[in-house]
Amino acid sequence: MKKFLSLLLLSASLALPAVAQQDPKAGKILDQMSAKYQALKAYSASFTQTLESPGLKGQKQNLTGDITVSGQKFRLKMSGQEVINNGTTTWTYLKNENEVNISDSDPDTQEMSPSQIYTMYKKGYKYTYVQEVKEGGEALDVIELSPENRQNDVFKVRLKVRKKDTSVKSWQMFKKNGNRYTFLIKDFKPNPAVDANTFAFDKTKYKGVKVVDLR
Repeated sequence: MKKFLSLLLLSASLALPAVAQQDPKAGKILDQMSAKYQALKAYSASFTQTLESPGLKGQKQNLTGDITVSGQKFRLKMSGQEVINNGTTTWTYLKNENEVNISDSDPDTQEMSPSQIYTMYKKGYKYTYVQEVKEGGEALDVIELSPENRQNDVFKVRLKVRKKDTSVKSWQMFKKNGNRYTFLIKDFKPNPAVDANTFAFDKTKYKGVKVVDLR
């Protein structure tokens, strides 16, 4: 299941600056959406990740998880794994192995964290307004992002943003190997109570845990 979690942390190590002409309509919506989330001290949400793949022959794989984010800090739980990042250190806990791997966090080289999904468009991506759609009675703006780095395994990210409040309902990642990952946000809660302990791994709460320090 580790590969599913790593895909949530979508690679964002793009070296090329954004130089192409951007779609102003899409840019305005993205800026409003980004400002909305960055104005929050913290937020939490549950989500569903759906994988569609040529190898699954029409079937879908669904995983559920939850996340708490504050600035560049986050705590993510999904499929027997837990990833905690305090901005400088990342702990990855594997429940089946009762093992935690510790590594340094480098925002310039690490794979994109969930805390970056609302700002990823600002560097290394082209963005285009696609259309307005309705889902479940909600009006949504559909915006597509494409990485300027042609070597990126992800060739497109599609965001669906609610027109009523510029909140993100879902996003999809399209990979060159034919895999498609859809993340649907549910039970969004603005400004939950968080403190330093929220974004730190306390090994006393994981009896017998094996610690692997990769720093």
